[in-house]
Amino acid sequence: MPLLSAEHSPESLALFRPGLTPALLTQRATPDRRPFIHPILAPDGVGELTENEPGHHLWQHGLYTGLNDVNGVGFWTEGLNNSRERDGTFRPEPLAPPVVAGSRAGWGVVTGWRSPDSQPMLTETQKWSLEDRGDSLALDLEWELRAATDLRFGKYSYGGLFLRMPWRAEAGADLLSSEGAVSPDDAEGKRARWIALAMPIPGRASGAAGIAILDHPSNPEHPAPWRVDDNYGIVPSRCIAGEWRLPREETARSRYRVFVFVGGISRAAVEAEWRQFAAG
Repeated sequence: MPLLSAEHSPESLALFRPGLTPALLTQRATPDRRPFIHPILAPDGVGELTENEPGHHLWQHGLYTGLNDVNGVGFWTEGLNNSRERDGTFRPEPLAPPVVAGSRAGWGVVTGWRSPDSQPMLTETQKWSLEDRGDSLALDLEWELRAATDLRFGKYSYGGLFLRMPWRAEAGADLLSSEGAVSPDDAEGKRARWIALAMPIPGRASGAAGIAILDHPSNPEHPAPWRVDDNYGIVPSRCIAGEWRLPREETARSRYRVFVFVGGISRAAVEAEWRQFAAG
């Protein structure tokens, strides 16, 4: 199996496979900005499968987390959407060095979410682990939100762990959910254990590649309802199901797997991956 190595600074973390010049993925945690992962490379090393700051949504950053209507405050559009008046801010802590062993790596990202007047609202902890299998990547997230005050999360049409791939209308894309949805219209707002995307990737002449997000059975509202936008952005979101609350000093936890693959979508492969993840 590949032996991973890392380049680390307080603001970024890049993981490398021997013989492959670009990083397999890069975690970013710039001060006073939302942390995110971009790019994620195709497992065969050809092409970036995530997109940062697309022209249609400048606040979208590859693979990231965010929520809306947290005590009336938004943690999604970063103050870049003129129709929103109350966006909070992100204060990530400096990244600690990762733990790397063979084909696996683990790291954490701790971020303070603050109100528009800079009051602490919650502490977010992302615990990431990567397994490089050579022909695929399994990127697991344990997502924790600890309330600094009593919090109400309003019902909203999106919010959670969001993926932005470099979709282009002229190139098209394939989508498949665990429940058989094959288009954004079919999948939008519907519950599913997983959703997979595959599409042509800029600079990649060797065929499509894709990413699936898997929802763990222990998560609230599992199987999650999903936001699937017209640009093939996807997010499993408990907020779609309705309002929820988190009392002061309590912690909400969720688990996800991001499965990265080459080629088109194989229902059997993604389903097998979900079953392995769900058993853990």
